[in-house]
Amino acid sequence: MAERDKIFESKVVHSGIFDFKETYAFAYSWLIDEGYEVREKKYSEKVKVDGKEVEISWEVWRKISDYFKFYATVKWRILRMNSVEVEKNGVKVKLNKGQPEIKIQAYLERDYEKKWEGRAFRKFLRGLYDKYIIKHRIDQYEEKLFKEFDEYATQLKSFLTLEGKHESF
Repeated sequence: MAERDKIFESKVVHSGIFDFKETYAFAYSWLIDEGYEVREKKYSEKVKVDGKEVEISWEVWRKISDYFKFYATVKWRILRMNSVEVEKNGVKVKLNKGQPEIKIQAYLERDYEKKWEGRAFRKFLRGLYDKYIIKHRIDQYEEKLFKEFDEYATQLKSFLTLEGKHESF
């Protein structure tokens, strides 16, 4: 079985005005621009008395080599999402008001093609390979993965903060 080590975990939380479509597009585009493939595993909307409840789940990955892969999950949960009209640069615009929460977890996956699987001896060799031969490379990939997803979380926080700075009517 492929080995998956959690390297990064963060939660982006916002409360107030934001543009759901723009935030979604920004979050998706950032990952694509960084070379990741994104698969939407879940998208659901429930209409409730106090607004929509939206849940989204993405699987994200990028192959680094035939042995390493960056893998992440991005899970959205938006509570009490309603449409609101705000003034942006003197023009009325429809945006959203609610409480988005985006959880991000990133993993370094080793032997994702399962080439070292099957026999106990191969697993033993993979352990030696990981621990002694490529330990430095693993450390470098872990640092790179951490930095990328820390930057992603920071960018999402900034985007939501900037989008939320509108004067309401």
